[in-house]
Amino acid sequence: MNTEKLKVHFTDNYLISPTNPISVNLIGAGGTGSKVLTALMEMNHSLIELGHAGLQIRLWDDDIVTNANLGRQRFAECETGLYKSVALINRANRFSGTNWKAETIKFEMDSLRRLPEYAQATIYITCVDNVKARFGVAEILKEISNSRNYRDTPKYWLDFGNSQHTGQVLLSTIGAIKQPDSEKYETVSSLPFVTVEFGELLKQSEQSDDTPSCSLAEALEKQDLFINSSLTQMGCSLLWSLFRKGMTPYRGFFHNLKDFSTQPIKVA
Repeated sequence: MNTEKLKVHFTDNYLISPTNPISVNLIGAGGTGSKVLTALMEMNHSLIELGHAGLQIRLWDDDIVTNANLGRQRFAECETGLYKSVALINRANRFSGTNWKAETIKFEMDSLRRLPEYAQATIYITCVDNVKARFGVAEILKEISNSRNYRDTPKYWLDFGNSQHTGQVLLSTIGAIKQPDSEKYETVSSLPFVTVEFGELLKQSEQSDDTPSCSLAEALEKQDLFINSSLTQMGCSLLWSLFRKGMTPYRGFFHNLKDFSTQPIKVA
């Protein structure tokens, strides 16, 4: 008889019933990030309708909209030349009546190794296109995880990453999240950073050529048309389950769009 308990992670209480909208840093506004923002708009509206305080998003990206971005990313021809973050946030605010913010700089510390106070958030979502940026965010989160004397205490990191046909989404905790006592489940308070657990795998799977594409056709040679959308829907579903179910036995997945397979990653 198998008496082993199912391992689960219970959502931090603040996410379930916050007094203010949950602050979210969305880092990257490209193929995945632009679609994640749309999913967050839907999530925000749904949470508010359910009596939740909703989300407060700050989108970070220093890139400009080019012709190569049209079609595969959430941009129109009239937005060419604008900052991606500004174009997306202006549209989101007009559509939803929100007061979300756009940053036209990279998410990084200044020369004094400090992060601006407005850059702190409860949830961090990365949709970056190279290993260096992902590891840079990991360093920042490690550094700020010890500073918990402000309202927007960092609690979760949700990372999206992909190559041409495959990708992964990983949920990590920023420090340990206090778990309730449970007779039914084995609770897990800490979920490791993707850069710690799968660092070598990420380096191998990332594309070696991250130079900008000059056309949509060239961009599609690097990333399949629907890999970003596929990852977005499944990854944001994981985030949604944290809010709605208050717990999760899974903390991510590996996804292969070429053979339509997905391998969930269990809480361990």
